Amino acid sequence: MYNEGMKIDSNVKDSSSLLTMFGKKGFDLFNEPILMGILNVTPDSFSDGGNYVNANQAVLHAKEMLTQGAMIIDIGGESTRPGSKFVSEAEEIARVIPVLKVLKKKMPEMLVSIDTSKSEVARTALDNGADMINDISAGTFDAKMFEVVSSYDVPICLMHTTDVPEKMQDSTEYKNLLEDIYTFLSERIQHAQEIGIKREKIIIDPGVGFGKSVSQNLKIVNNLQYFKELGCPVLVGTSRKSFIGAITGKGVSERGYGTAATVALSVLNGAGILRVHDVADMMDVILVTKAINEESFNEA
Repeated sequence: MYNEGMKIDSNVKDSSSLLTMFGKKGFDLFNEPILMGILNVTPDSFSDGGNYVNANQAVLHAKEMLTQGAMIIDIGGESTRPGSKFVSEAEEIARVIPVLKVLKKKMPEMLVSIDTSKSEVARTALDNGADMINDISAGTFDAKMFEVVSSYDVPICLMHTTDVPEKMQDSTEYKNLLEDIYTFLSERIQHAQEIGIKREKIIIDPGVGFGKSVSQNLKIVNNLQYFKELGCPVLVGTSRKSFIGAITGKGVSERGYGTAATVALSVLNGAGILRVHDVADMMDVILVTKAINEESFNEA
């Protein structure tokens, strides 16, 4: 939990000295938080559904986020908002792959993550140059996911959720919120390693907004250091989510300032990757938060 005067903890078990490698690019996600820009190529995502279903529009937006400071672009071809239903593998592939191909052709150096829980979508994307898989189910929706990721030796983000998006908000009861999430992620990390995924390729996400109430989401953000004890970098996705709207009373498009507050606290509490919509604004948040936290700025 954040306390006054707290500094970002750089002593996270033995993994703190390891870089998370995306091909030849490495990031110290325990000490230098980075931004992941959200690129939803879906007609029904809660925030930007329908905005980037055209490949050209999607590519332009990806370029914009890259110039604004995003280190990774996360492409999603299936909405995972509360109440959403699964789409077929074929449909998800048809949405994602054309955009991925154009991005990799025009900007081969761009790091692209694919937000999917389907192993065949992951395999097809990795065959077409994807650099990472972001699985909201931590491999629980598709038993073949870990085998696919292991065979390509790319990073994977394992997220905690209670159920499929259509049902995940039906119950938000836990014996102990933090311990339950920690145990789930610990077990998924172990299973991933047993299948062959290297520990240094694993990123974890406590799953803000996935099967959690407003107060539970706040508790997660306030206690991210707890999950760092698992020895893997922590990804946090709070951008424009409904718990921010519940607190502020603002609609999805007006949750930028609320999101900024969650990003600042997430950085202070140890997040390594911040998954956001508004890259330029959140880059400012990270820079100022880090400068205040470290009480240093090169004025030369």
